[in-house]
Amino acid sequence: MSVLLNDLITALDDELKPQLFRDYCPNGLQVEGRSKVQKIVSGVTACQALIDKAVEMKADAILVHHGYFWKGEETSIVGMKKRRVETLLANGISLIAYHLPLDGHPTLGNNAQLAKLMGWQEKGGMEPGKSRSVGSWGEVEKSLSLDELSRMLELKLGRKPLAISGGEHAVKTLAWCTGGAQKLIEDAVRFKVDAYISGEISESTVHFARENGIHYISAGHHATERYGVQALGQWLVDQFGIEHSFVDIDSPV
Repeated sequence: MSVLLNDLITALDDELKPQLFRDYCPNGLQVEGRSKVQKIVSGVTACQALIDKAVEMKADAILVHHGYFWKGEETSIVGMKKRRVETLLANGISLIAYHLPLDGHPTLGNNAQLAKLMGWQEKGGMEPGKSRSVGSWGEVEKSLSLDELSRMLELKLGRKPLAISGGEHAVKTLAWCTGGAQKLIEDAVRFKVDAYISGEISESTVHFARENGIHYISAGHHATERYGVQALGQWLVDQFGIEHSFVDIDSPV
């Protein structure tokens, strides 16, 4: 089966509601390809390796979390960006990207999918009053040591996390936000949780965690954001009966 590209984008926009977010990039259709979509390839980042794989798989569209045209970047389509866009256009492949709207979706989002994978019980968002919060908080089923939580993340994500101890306390409550959201540890402290998990870490995060008595785990930007785009791809299969394949282009970050 196939779906018109415009109908697919309309459905995605209706589901993900990008108008609710102040983002750093355009959400939705970033590069227009063929008018009909039968096969879609998803991945975390629209790197050249993912595009080349989509060409090999004869995909009509690529769906990613990290697309192009970020605020503050060079706007000229030259070098690496030229090669990427040129490959898309030459093969009639559309690029579809959703950043914060995919993080914040209550069931398909990166944060919701990470909680599902880990078995965490989500209690609410880290942005009170917002229906689509970037960041979540909740509880683990039973109290864990920091080492035990770290080992569980390593087992599920296939990547050894970096854990910063904020004291001797066990972990029962926690907050999390996938990707490069280490600065949200400040919000996690206000929720008085035992630990905060994100994808990356800054030098200052180490001292903030130690001095504020909260454990911090950097579990990997790529590793924590593989799951929302897969759930969204499956949602498109359920909605339109199109083909979907997730391609994991590994990143150590």
